[in-house]
Amino acid sequence: MTVVMTDTVVFDTGVKGRGLRTTKDLCAGEVVLAEPSFAAVVFDSLSQQVCHSCFRRQANLHRCAQCKFAHYCDRTCQTACWDEHKQECGAIKKNGKAPNENVRLAARVLWRIQKDTGIVSDSQLTSVDQLEDHVADMPADNLKELKIDVHKYLDYCPNTRHGVEYISHIFGIINCNGFTLSDQRGQQAVGVGLFPNLCLVNHDCWPNCAVILNHGNQSALNATFHSKRRVELRALGKIAENEELTVGYVDFLNVSTDRQRALKHQYHFDCTCKSCSKNLKDDLMMAAKETEGNKPSDELVKEVQELSLECLAKVEAARTAGDFHEVVKLCRECLDKQEPVLADTHLYQLRMLSAASEVLSYLKFFSEAAEYSRRMVEGYMKLYHPNNAQLGMATMRAGVTHWHAGLIEVGHGMICKAYAILMITHGPNHSITKDLESMRMQTEMEQRIFKQNECVYHSMREAALQNKSMGMMAEAVSVEDNVKALFHKQ
Repeated sequence: MTVVMTDTVVFDTGVKGRGLRTTKDLCAGEVVLAEPSFAAVVFDSLSQQVCHSCFRRQANLHRCAQCKFAHYCDRTCQTACWDEHKQECGAIKKNGKAPNENVRLAARVLWRIQKDTGIVSDSQLTSVDQLEDHVADMPADNLKELKIDVHKYLDYCPNTRHGVEYISHIFGIINCNGFTLSDQRGQQAVGVGLFPNLCLVNHDCWPNCAVILNHGNQSALNATFHSKRRVELRALGKIAENEELTVGYVDFLNVSTDRQRALKHQYHFDCTCKSCSKNLKDDLMMAAKETEGNKPSDELVKEVQELSLECLAKVEAARTAGDFHEVVKLCRECLDKQEPVLADTHLYQLRMLSAASEVLSYLKFFSEAAEYSRRMVEGYMKLYHPNNAQLGMATMRAGVTHWHAGLIEVGHGMICKAYAILMITHGPNHSITKDLESMRMQTEMEQRIFKQNECVYHSMREAALQNKSMGMMAEAVSVEDNVKALFHKQ
């Protein structure tokens, strides 16, 4: 197990308990620590669509012949994961089915503690079982669910050496320390894992670090050289020596009271960071539109906000049901009412713009989607930290939408902005950054053709969209002989 640490130490923060701080100055994009998971599992709902070893989502996975539950890319992935899966494999086979993801993760944690103890590396700063469980702070409903999971675990692992209290402790640790794992493109949450060193990093609503899942090299033919799934803690800007390292446990794009409520519910602490204490940017997130010094009445703002909340609930229901044309209809109607009343940074308008641009892109209405995504990103830029990973991803998606809409100059500009952010938050070797670099190079080539001759560009684009052969393509390619194909088929 390889854990990379660059001059960080554990210290007592006082009210917040243990924390991590740096013992040297850090630069933007610098990796502060990289850590493989102590244990991790794929979500129940995606168990047949995501590799249980590398957590890549793809078609035609190979099923474990013994338990018939675990799925893998190939034999290399299966071999790399065998140490983690072998006891699970026997337990599932014996029970006839796999338990839920919480029970499976707790079992993997307890099996590893029994085999390797709670510390598996000299660089691990704390034992897994020394992490906070907050079982005593759980509300009655959560405590009831925990007890049910403990009983399910005992059915799953009847020969366990651990007592109920210790098992409950592990479930509590998972509940408030589990880290959501995404697929290789960062597009979907696919599992959950436990990372002991990462658990020591405290929350701040305006953090100085970002946590990124980096799967590393999963292409090695020999399982010995197969990179383990790991997280990287990366500096978002300059961090001074002895400064505490912080990350955001919840999305900043909520007013401070909502963030505090979410943190109290999930992590059992009262957030007193500067952003919450001073309600920073709350006014922007709930602002009314001002035109030539005039603002709509408080009554009208309240009415539109209530309508927006109702509409957002309907949008979510329609999207869940797969009725995407209904989603578009609801979004258009709501945005028409929001536009003259709510500011471009208002949360409800930004959420509606996000839903509209996403669904319209899916339906290939790229021109309309591009306009909504542009407005969304402009609002995000006034609210998020300039190097926020979610801002970078949103800007990338908006750039791609403009590119698909034929708005090559704006699209290329957005892709370049996204690339600058993700180089800091994800680093140059992340698969998302590599994909974005390819897009950046391609849109740059297309932009050159556009500036040389707009008519030629649009003719080529139209032919590419219709998948026609183009005699003029050879001439265009000669401008940049290393570019083999200037347009993707959409």
